[in-house]
Order: sequence, then structure tokens, then C-alpha cells
Amino acid sequence: MPELQILKTLPSPGYELIDSGAGEKLERYGEVIFRRPDPQALWPKRLPEKTWGEAQAVFSREGRRSDWEFKPGVPERWPIELGFLRFWIRPTAFKHTGLFPEQLPNWHWTQEIIKKSGRPITVLNLFGYTGGATLAAAAAGAEVCHVDGSKVAIGWARDNAALSGLADRPIRWILDDARSFVRRELKRGRRYDGIILDPPAFGHGPSKELWKIEDHLPPLMRMCREIMSETPLFFLINGYASGYSAIAYENNLRPLLDSNGGIFARGELTIEESGSGRLLPGGIFARWHSGL
Repeated sequence: MPELQILKTLPSPGYELIDSGAGEKLERYGEVIFRRPDPQALWPKRLPEKTWGEAQAVFSREGRRSDWEFKPGVPERWPIELGFLRFWIRPTAFKHTGLFPEQLPNWHWTQEIIKKSGRPITVLNLFGYTGGATLAAAAAGAEVCHVDGSKVAIGWARDNAALSGLADRPIRWILDDARSFVRRELKRGRRYDGIILDPPAFGHGPSKELWKIEDHLPPLMRMCREIMSETPLFFLINGYASGYSAIAYENNLRPLLDSNGGIFARGELTIEESGSGRLLPGGIFARWHSGL
């Protein structure tokens, strides 16, 4: 069995984790500094409250109420560059910004696998959100099908594609429930060389289809394996705040692809804090590739 890997997103001009602790994180997206809750940050803060008080966008909760507070001059949205792609940042409900920087190592991995394959590759990205994984695959030369249950998220992803200079790449943008879409793809006989899954713990599709990860993830993963091509290239699954381990994800993935040989990996996605090297956990992953 592979050892657990720790993947890191490092500070960059586009994004930086400045400090973390006491259930919060202080981040910079481009030139704008955010202060947001983060339950993983159980340790003490390094920097003084004066530094934290300089945040320009602050998300706070009071009882059942939660909201952003902005200092003058913070735009509605602004572009940043992360790694090799560009994204629109916009604070939204539930403390999100439209981007999960900890995913950057997975995007690099996906690009490397696609480029090394030396053949045309088709990729299915389910729960595609604002398109980071989709754009990484498309930039590497893959044909991508991006599926999400939110019309707003798909519009945002298309804007990110245009911002990254990828608007003319072969990307299908599909507003649909992930399970319903995969069932129809099975009937249509469509096949994919790569699968990317980024499921929430709980949610609803565009027609209020219920998603519960404990009930629906294993059968969805099995269906995804059925729509993979005869020469599958990779399968990547991410997890956030669902209470599960990367080992649990790999235990679902391994039976699907063990007979194909290849290389399995599992681990944590983290962000390295600027100035200290301290790691903030951001999620888990399990992945497989054919070994080329």
C-alpha cells in the first residue's frame, strides 16, 4: 500500500496563506487580504491581532447569521493567477471565494499525465465548480466534459476559461446532476480516458436531486469506471470536510482499477503558510494513473 502523501500549495504572487490559528486563516488573493473561519486551524496564531485587523474582507458568524464585511475599495470581483491559470475571485456565501488553492498540485499532476500520454485524451470532470481541474486538463490538450449542478458555477467556470485564454478549447459545459449525467453517458456509450471527482458531503442537483456522500459516492465511482475507455489514463477523487480519510477514498478506488496495474496514491492537500512553513490541511485525495 502507498504511503500517505502530503501535497503543498506554496505562496505565490496570486495567492498566499499569511497566518492561521484559533479557527481562522488570513490569506491574500492577489492584492486583497481575507480573514475567514477555518476549523482545521486549531493552533495559536503567529502574527499579532493588528496584522489580522488589516484584512480587507472579513467573514464572520454570529449565531445562525454569517456575512462578509468589506473595507472600501474591495471590488466585486478581480482576477488572479494561480500556477499557470487565471481565475476570477469573488467572495460568496458560505465563506467561499470561488477557488480552492490547495488543488494546485493535483492540477499539475493532471497536466503531466495528459501530456506524457502522447495521445488524444477525453476527461470527465464531475462537480466541476469554477473549473480549475477542467482548465488544467484543457490547457494540457485534453477534450473535457465539465459537469456541475449550479448554473452560477458553470458561468463562473466559463469566465475563468476565457480569462485563462482557453475559451476556444474543446470543453463541454453541462448543467446536470452528476449521477443522472453518468447514467445517460453509459446508455449513449460515451467513454472517457480520465475521471475527476470533487464531490461535496451533501448537496442537491439542478432539479433538487439529493446527494449524500455516504450513500451515493461508491455507486457513482463504479459507474464512472464503467464509462472509462479501454485504455484508461487516470482517476482522481478529492474530498472536503466530509469526515472521511484518504484511505477510505482509496479503498473505493483500488477495486475498480487494481486489475489495470498502474500507480495508486493517497494523501492530504495542504497550503504552506508564508514565513513559517506550517501546513494548513485543505482536503484529501486518492488517485490512480496507468503508469503510461
